[in-house]
Amino acid sequence: MKRLFGTDGIRGVVGELMTPGFGVEMGMAIGTFLGKGKIVIATDTRTTKDMMKNAVVSGVVSTGIDVLDLGIAPTPALQFAIPYFKADLGVIITASHNPPNFNGIKCIDGDGTELPREKEEKIENIFFKKKYKYAGWENIGKISNEKINEEYVNAIKKQVNVDLIKKAGLKVVLDCANGAGCFTAPYLLESLGCRVVALNAQPMGVPAHNSEPTPENLQELVKTVKAVGADLGIAHDGDADRAVFVDEKGNYIPGEKTLAFLAGEIVRENKGGLVVTAVSSSSSVEEVVKKYGGEVEYTKVGSPIIARVMRKKKGVFGGEENGGLIFPSFQYCRDGGMAAAKVLEVMAKSKKTLSELIASVPTYFLYKTKIPCPEEKKEKVMEIFIELMKKEKHKLNTIDGVKVCTDKGWMLVRPSGTEPIYRIFAESKNMEEAKNLAEKGKKMIEKIVEKG
Repeated sequence: MKRLFGTDGIRGVVGELMTPGFGVEMGMAIGTFLGKGKIVIATDTRTTKDMMKNAVVSGVVSTGIDVLDLGIAPTPALQFAIPYFKADLGVIITASHNPPNFNGIKCIDGDGTELPREKEEKIENIFFKKKYKYAGWENIGKISNEKINEEYVNAIKKQVNVDLIKKAGLKVVLDCANGAGCFTAPYLLESLGCRVVALNAQPMGVPAHNSEPTPENLQELVKTVKAVGADLGIAHDGDADRAVFVDEKGNYIPGEKTLAFLAGEIVRENKGGLVVTAVSSSSSVEEVVKKYGGEVEYTKVGSPIIARVMRKKKGVFGGEENGGLIFPSFQYCRDGGMAAAKVLEVMAKSKKTLSELIASVPTYFLYKTKIPCPEEKKEKVMEIFIELMKKEKHKLNTIDGVKVCTDKGWMLVRPSGTEPIYRIFAESKNMEEAKNLAEKGKKMIEKIVEKG
């Protein structure tokens, strides 16, 4: 049986995997899996959002399941909506940071976390075997419309000291990447008393820049922060479950720095506690967390995995190095809106600039690269690479792909769960060493792929 769900839902090119027919059958599989109850559904702002949403909804209601259509909403708003509306499952039509010719279907469990792998397998099994439940014409599900964005924004505000943030009167440049954050982020920041300069805050269907919040895609944000004398810049990806920051000097802050900084702040507030993060995260996270008396547990890459470990072990904070941060006091999922509000609160409490706060994080240099690899070759490529690494006698961690620890730093090589590529991360106290480690891994994977 083929696998459809990757690390972050099902994603594919529209007109290839993502077709109306696929959407209908996937909706039928989801509805059959659920059996009875109610589903909430939302989309990001992609041009193909309605085509795919309507197809999925059609399939779901054909199995007798009711659907609440929330329209356009960030992924964390959809996750918040599940317990809010007492729904049994959530579906978000999004491909997050992927290019506009992609779309995706992501399922959220009744507790607001993404479906665990075992439940995804059940849906896949129904889909591939075509064992759909068909409701009679008199028993098909009902479709109704609801709103959640305002309720989601208000819920975030209850998690922070609004009066303190308002008193600080921070000036913020906000880049929504023309995504779902257009419907929540400007209103959240304005209601927190911020003076907001909004960029790419219109839901155009196709983003003005690639919605992956990387330095090369956020040049306009960097320039605008400096030009208007803002206190900080905030960028969201397409479905606004991530937040990346720019300091008042116009410096792009890598996601691993924000993760380490907030991990330290929250552990300090809690006088200890467990922080959960992926094996791809910077060593700076553990260094900062231990400084404040906390502990770190590492997991496979993927926010659903991190969230479930946090829930099970009562973690106080967690997240990934890509700007996806999880605040368990609010909900167990990556939340760009909550991350933005928390950073503003820390700045207001400390009366420090963002650059001063980030300066407290130890400096490690993280270098990332990637290489194409056909899906059918991924498993064999990893087996060969691990055997080659064993011969070099380095310390290996195979919790997700393989993390190679050397005296100069570490390198993580892992197959992407969402794209036909291998991702390669390397970290060292020296950028040149990090780059050398990553490029070494890249060349090795390249040779293995070429040999077949």
